[in-house]
Amino acid sequence: MRRIEGERVVAAKVALVTGASRGAGRGIARGFGELGYTVYVTGRTVAPGDAKGWDGTVLPGTVAETAAEVTAAGGKGIAVMCDHGDDAQVAALFERIEREQGRLDVLVNNATFIHHQLIEKKPFWEKDLDAVKILDVGLRSAYVASWHAARMMVRQGSGTIAFGSSFGGSCYMHGPAYGAQKAGIDKFAHDMEHDLRGTGVIAVSIWMGPLVTERSLIAQKTNPEQYEGFIETAENPEFTAHIIDAISTAPNRDELSGQTLIAAEIARELGVTDRGSERPSYREMLGSPRPKNPAAVY
Repeated sequence: MRRIEGERVVAAKVALVTGASRGAGRGIARGFGELGYTVYVTGRTVAPGDAKGWDGTVLPGTVAETAAEVTAAGGKGIAVMCDHGDDAQVAALFERIEREQGRLDVLVNNATFIHHQLIEKKPFWEKDLDAVKILDVGLRSAYVASWHAARMMVRQGSGTIAFGSSFGGSCYMHGPAYGAQKAGIDKFAHDMEHDLRGTGVIAVSIWMGPLVTERSLIAQKTNPEQYEGFIETAENPEFTAHIIDAISTAPNRDELSGQTLIAAEIARELGVTDRGSERPSYREMLGSPRPKNPAAVY
């Protein structure tokens, strides 16, 4: 897909958004579509009914539907069924992008394992042990995808590796497995920046605020006291895509690389709004990202 810029024909940027059947990934993919990107959207859902909300209801969304929404928004959506817990499937995904596009401009690591007890107010030992799978699909899988993306991006001399994170990387949120996954991907961005420095490729982690997604709307009904007033200030996930795009072309992109950035704050700095609205930062309530540490030990 190409777009016209003045009298020049410019090839559309290429993004990969992992875990985009629904939720944050689906909205982020749509956001890139609004910006004219060619977007590869991955997920395991090819038929509705594979995923359920907190109240047991079937969640909508498939990779094909997301890809169609990307195209309808102005980009080109390409659906790929991919289990990010399977390294061979991930390798095949990147080989396909290389073969079909010859480049990758943005990787958004969003795929993660959502346990059905995630938001239950129970100590971790009273939840099922398989809640720890978020460290397989969510942490390890982000490393694997970033490894493949870095090899492509460093060769081409440009690119952005982004991690979808949250304030749970600092404060207690949904239990220790969730927190460890968020803290881990924040550290991935920090340490990958050190290795990527000077290559033209940057890495950032984005602390998104509360998002309007299928699961969060159900959570609002399931726990009305906890989520009271949430819709009024919640971020649309398309907002995250617009922020990542702005970071990738920002004059200070190298300075931003390696940082964990609060979406609402960096959006204000870069002049990005969420459908015309500014969103609040929860820094005072939930904590601050760790600053970049210049020390390096080999």
